[in-house]
Amino acid sequence: MRNALKSLMFIALLLLGSGGVAVSAADLPGTPDVSTGAPLPGVTQSDLQALQLRLDGLKQQISSANNYNQLEGPQDRVQTFILDIDRLSASLLPQQAQLTVQLGVLGAAPAEAVAAEQADIAAQRATLIEQKTKVDTALKNLATLKQSATDLITQIAGIRRTLLESELTLSTHSILNPGFWSPLVNPSADDRQRLRFFVEQVQQTGAEAWQPGQRFYTALLVILAFIVWTFGRRLADRWMAWVCIHRMPEGRLRRSSLAFASALATLATTAIALELLYYACTRHVPLPPMLATFSEEFEKVVYACVLITGLSRALLSTEHPSWRLPGVADEVADTLQPFARILAATLLVLVTSVQVSNASGMSSQIVIAGRGIIALVVLGIVTTLLMRVGRVRKVLAAAGDTQVAGNTFAGVIYTVATLSMVLSFGALLTGYVSLARFITYELVWAFIVFSGFYLLMQLLKDSCEYFFSPRHSSGKALKQLLGVGDRRLEQASTLLAGFGRAALLLLAVITLFVGGIGTTLGQLANNIGTILGGAGLRKLNIVPGHLLNAMLALLIGIYLIRALRRWLDNEFLPKTDMDPGMCASLSTLFSNIGYAVVILLTLSSLGVQWTNLAWIVSALSVGIGFGLQEIVKNFVSGLILLTERPVKVGDLISISGVEGDIRRINVRATEIQLSDRSIVIVPNSQLISQNLRNVTLGGSAQGVATLELMFPLDIDPEQVQNLLFDTYKEHETILEKPAPFVRFSKLTPDGITLTVTGYVASPRIVGTTKSDLLFEILKRLGAAGIELAKPPST
Repeated sequence: MRNALKSLMFIALLLLGSGGVAVSAADLPGTPDVSTGAPLPGVTQSDLQALQLRLDGLKQQISSANNYNQLEGPQDRVQTFILDIDRLSASLLPQQAQLTVQLGVLGAAPAEAVAAEQADIAAQRATLIEQKTKVDTALKNLATLKQSATDLITQIAGIRRTLLESELTLSTHSILNPGFWSPLVNPSADDRQRLRFFVEQVQQTGAEAWQPGQRFYTALLVILAFIVWTFGRRLADRWMAWVCIHRMPEGRLRRSSLAFASALATLATTAIALELLYYACTRHVPLPPMLATFSEEFEKVVYACVLITGLSRALLSTEHPSWRLPGVADEVADTLQPFARILAATLLVLVTSVQVSNASGMSSQIVIAGRGIIALVVLGIVTTLLMRVGRVRKVLAAAGDTQVAGNTFAGVIYTVATLSMVLSFGALLTGYVSLARFITYELVWAFIVFSGFYLLMQLLKDSCEYFFSPRHSSGKALKQLLGVGDRRLEQASTLLAGFGRAALLLLAVITLFVGGIGTTLGQLANNIGTILGGAGLRKLNIVPGHLLNAMLALLIGIYLIRALRRWLDNEFLPKTDMDPGMCASLSTLFSNIGYAVVILLTLSSLGVQWTNLAWIVSALSVGIGFGLQEIVKNFVSGLILLTERPVKVGDLISISGVEGDIRRINVRATEIQLSDRSIVIVPNSQLISQNLRNVTLGGSAQGVATLELMFPLDIDPEQVQNLLFDTYKEHETILEKPAPFVRFSKLTPDGITLTVTGYVASPRIVGTTKSDLLFEILKRLGAAGIELAKPPST
């Protein structure tokens, strides 16, 4: 787990202060003191030699490493070495700039001296040139050292990947084989000697810290560290809870702040306690190399265990169920709470024991046996947890708790954890001990990553809702400052929270998958930059190792696009003033662009180089010419429909004898819903190239309700005209402007034909209106004793 948690440990160290084993630039010889404002001294040759010796020592440690875990400490120290060089280089740059300016003031040297005072100027110029040459040389040497260290980081990463692959595929004794336990029961003489030497180093360090005259301060520091770690954490937790309750507004923001404050108090007090313990042991004499390596790894293990307990306490919140962020039942939370402490304590003891064997250089049999014990114990703890949680969930589901019965996400977590434990147990039985440890560590790593990012996402969402709320002072200030309304603030809050949570989710997935086990913070940043910047597109280099990355990029990208589209359709776009058709068009356009970006990222993960895709473009050109022409034409037409919007979702159109409402505009075709609720699929190119009647374009189209009736020749035309006109005028859907009218259409021996016309607000109600009018006209004609003309007999 030390391997998988390295990235998070670097983040914690940067946030809470550098660890005790880190070497700062101020500790190096030749580091300038800029606090007094004095001129910056140069880096001497002895300083550069010391840096070179330091780098050579790191190379020697790396070359002597014989397993994956022994490369963790040197990798961290190489990164610290690079940071120290950067500080030294940054301290020399102002001096270089100052010397350059001074030489510019003196100007170039003349051809020969013409006066006595020019000899002093020449001497000053020569001195400045000499100083600048030394600074330039020092910067050049520092740049060379930094490049060597950077190359060494890349080499370490390659070695670690190779060792990790070999360890995961290494088949040893099964846990059922006595040969697995024999190195622990009867260790070799060499392993005993190495362990004895490690204990002597610890005793020697303890004797140095407990020597006469120093015992009081050592005991005081140790007691103070214990108090900070125990009582200090509780006091800090209570104080931060009091601050959140009395200073944060009531609601969701207070709840998420309480959870975040609880985790932060646990992490901060642990960091302070570790610093006090380290200072108590090394305030006079530094640790020997063996214990220095062990202290680095022990510090990371402590942070990992503290994160397990801190995040569990913050999210489950069994003491205050109303503060709980996730939707977990009280019975389930009470069941989960003790397992976090058990797991953290177990990992602290067992992993520390394995770190002792690694630091002392004991045999690989001892290390593998320790890994197997860790995997077996963690397997037992997690399996017991899953069984108890499963029983509680069944009881709650039988009692009718719909929240527990319908929680799909909890079911997915339960299934993944169960499958991981089954695989880990199978690996232990078949002898793949390192693989079993890898699975269990990755499960714990996934819990820390997703729990931490879940807490951050909830805090971000609640903060956005509070600061942009028009009910609070911050929202009112934004309204006055920007001159926006409540709806705009709500849109800004939803948009910012949505993008922030999507970015955090993407970062969590990258941290879990792309970073890999043992990846440092710098390597993780490089991997993220490679994916987002497209560095993998420099050459067409598709290898089997890239296929997994491409598959993950494709699946994660599709999930994010669908999640963001649901967020647009359900949260953001309904809060805008746009009509439903425009909202649907924007959602479709976003989806199309998103899928295109996902394809690009997938190709990037495969290592495809665009300059090497000429053969693909040529093949596509031939395909377009023969068979894909219509598809491309419809695709381009769909983009034109979404941008120019001659028709939009919800319009009533008529094309090629088909009349209906546009239901959806897809990439290739448009769906038109007829009056009988059936769907007609029309290619997009027809909507662009053919004559199309858009009845509702602009939203101001009116419908025309026209009836043509034939009466006998002996009727009173004016009476019938007034009857028809009054019927139309009195109907509620007929508009007053334009006014209805009755027209004499035709006179034949069979009768008189009259046409009555009226306008309605929408073409969609023409059919219903005509039906109502016809019923009313026949009723009034019958009451007036007027009959319609009978059709001529054939």
